[in-house]
Parts: sequence; structure tokens; C-alpha cells
Amino acid sequence: MRSRYKSAYTGNSYFITSSIVNWINIFNNDKYVQLLIDAIKFNQKDKDLEIFAYVIMKNHFHIICRANDLKKAVSSIKSYSAKQIIKQLKADNEYDILKIFELYKMKYKTDRKYQIWQEGYHPQEIVDDKMYQNKIHYVHYNPVKAGYVNDICDWEFSSAGDYYRRVRGSIELSVQIFGLN
Repeated sequence: MRSRYKSAYTGNSYFITSSIVNWINIFNNDKYVQLLIDAIKFNQKDKDLEIFAYVIMKNHFHIICRANDLKKAVSSIKSYSAKQIIKQLKADNEYDILKIFELYKMKYKTDRKYQIWQEGYHPQEIVDDKMYQNKIHYVHYNPVKAGYVNDICDWEFSSAGDYYRRVRGSIELSVQIFGLN
């Protein structure tokens, strides 16, 4: 598959991974995915987070991004989405899942009852165009590797469609892709 975009390597970009505690498949429900998307979009607007590629899997996400304060932006995404997911789980009477999130909460986190995200976000600085291309490939092929879909563009919560079919995805990208609808 070929993509047409203006610039590949963006400089000072990072490949980010963040996972749900105990790899619980919370994002197998679109309404929970939307809560994460909303948190990312908020940070794009209010915290100058630039997104170059993304995929949201059933229990984690990957983004290639840049921000003035990356730690603060990722922390904001995780904090806001966690609060909203907990609120939605309660509204959906999903107390069995909430009990699991309570069980896996780190004991020293005394300011909360539940823990949704694993600690950290594993940032890897992208140092050149080759690494950038490799990470784009990794992000987009993640759903195929997991067996969710056969074609990278068939996974709804990914930027693959932006790159290869020029169809705008759920999250606006900060890289110009020619012919994007």
C-alpha cells in the first residue's frame, strides 16, 4: 500500500504505548473507545498535542505524536479517559469490571478506588525517517497482527485509512495527507 503525505519524519516525535491494567479488553465497546478519543482530541486542542499516527486496540493504544509537554499531555489523556470510563462503567452497571480495576489498583495510590491504565507510557523518541516509517507500519499493522482484521484499513480506530485510503479517521492528524476526504 502506498500513501501520499507531505512530510514523514517530524522531529522530536515520540512513539507512545499505553495499556489498560492486566490487559483488560475495555475498548471492545465503542463507547469506551470514544471516551479515549475525546481525551486525545481535547489534548490536541488545548495542550498542543500533534498526532501523526494512531491505533486504539482492545486493551491499549499507540500514538506517534509531539507535544511541548508530552508527559503532561499523556497524563491528561489517561487521567481524563480513566475518570470517564469509570463513570460510564458505573452507568452501565459493569460492577464486575470495576471490581477488577479495583483489584489491580496499585496499593500506594490512595487517592482513588480504581486504576484503569498501567503506569507509564513508554515513550520512544523517533530519531529519523526510517524509524518513523517503521513505527507507522507497526501502528497500522497492530490490528492485523492481533487478528482483528485482515486489512489494516479495516480497523476503524486507526489512522491507516487516512494514510492509505485518504479517508479521515476518528482523530485528526497533524500531518498533511494529499487527497484526504
